[in-house]
Amino acid sequence: MEFKDFDLAPEILSAVAEMGYEEPTPIQQQAIPPVSQGRDLLGCAQTGTGKTAAFALPILHRLNRQWDGTHRLNALILTPTRELALQIYENFCAYGKNLPLRCCVIFGGVSQNPQTDQLKAGVDVLVATPGRLLDLMGQGFISLKQTESFVLDEADRMLDMGFIPDVRRIVAKLPARRQTLLFSATMPSEIARLAQRMLRDPVEINVSPVSRPVELIQQRVYLVDKENKANLLAHLIKTLPIPQALVFTRTKHGADRVTRRLNREGISAQAIHGDKSQSSRQRALQNFKEWKIQVLVATDIAARGIDIVEMPCVVNYDMPSEPETYVHRIGRTGRAGQSGVAISFCDEEEKSILRDVEMVIDKLLDIDYDNPYPLGSYTPDPNQPAPARQGGRGRSGARRQEKPREQGRERAKAAQSPAENRPEGHMARRRRRPRRRPKASPERQG
Repeated sequence: MEFKDFDLAPEILSAVAEMGYEEPTPIQQQAIPPVSQGRDLLGCAQTGTGKTAAFALPILHRLNRQWDGTHRLNALILTPTRELALQIYENFCAYGKNLPLRCCVIFGGVSQNPQTDQLKAGVDVLVATPGRLLDLMGQGFISLKQTESFVLDEADRMLDMGFIPDVRRIVAKLPARRQTLLFSATMPSEIARLAQRMLRDPVEINVSPVSRPVELIQQRVYLVDKENKANLLAHLIKTLPIPQALVFTRTKHGADRVTRRLNREGISAQAIHGDKSQSSRQRALQNFKEWKIQVLVATDIAARGIDIVEMPCVVNYDMPSEPETYVHRIGRTGRAGQSGVAISFCDEEEKSILRDVEMVIDKLLDIDYDNPYPLGSYTPDPNQPAPARQGGRGRSGARRQEKPREQGRERAKAAQSPAENRPEGHMARRRRRPRRRPKASPERQG
């Protein structure tokens, strides 16, 4: 099957050919015909299956066919993260570059002025994150009264990030008669209920087993102590060698620490997470796409927002807290039929997570024992001070306790000393005895 078999506009087919698309993926084969016909759709597909083109191409085809020379908000695509919104926007621009349609992307973390200027000029397709969309709707810059197509992408990620109440508020502003497309990598019960309320007689598409990784990805696990993970990462990047890698950490601070360590090792790296400004995140992502840096260190905020062709390697520096997240992370490699490598570091405390991941993907992961830092080999340096612990038990905590204790002893000593020996301004605290009430006289008792 070829894209020309879908009877899409020649302008769209030309743009698709220029992007190097040859044969449609399974989800594109199943989704494009019903979406072109105006049917609602429920798509359950893992990342890297080509679902953006599955809804973008038929939407652009329909808008182009009925375009009357005016620009009005006809299609809304709602995504959970800024990175994913920007990625979808770029795809819409690429697919529709030969069409007279206008596309706009809005998200938080940046000035709204350029976005509102585009909205005032008129747009046909709007890609948005929930927060900024509701904000601009409240300010009167956006009306959804004429929106005919609504796409909710990464619905399960919306659930994870707490956006479902915002999604319901947005859906309430849409026309009752509309086309709704819902895509999700997994189908938890709350998303299933949401789909049942939003969709009308939908076409259901399930591409590959839910939460199963792409088969072309080579997956391997290194058992390593938490303290040796940075050493092992630098060693693997230098020796395998790994031309480029997307490294996932569990926390923002962890991402910054790994980035600093790699830079000290002479490996160019930048971090991307929620504490970074939007411009900093976009700059780091662009540097990575242009091969200006070798490693991009990210938290799970980027797990579904990065679409880079021929991503060679993904590293789970920290095992994810949820086994399903493992699938989304490694889905950044092995895309569009390409092979890829997924490496996971697992310490003693993460072994239970590793077992859960293997149950979800229904596969035992290969453990690579060619490891210069095997689990149990880490020994703390006796010359390094022990780290401070919570509750004041560490060395720094003990120092913090010394001063209050000394002050308490001085106060107690001063209270027991004669007045002339007490420090200036000191007033000894005297314990007041409770006043006893006199016994009532016999006359009162009577």
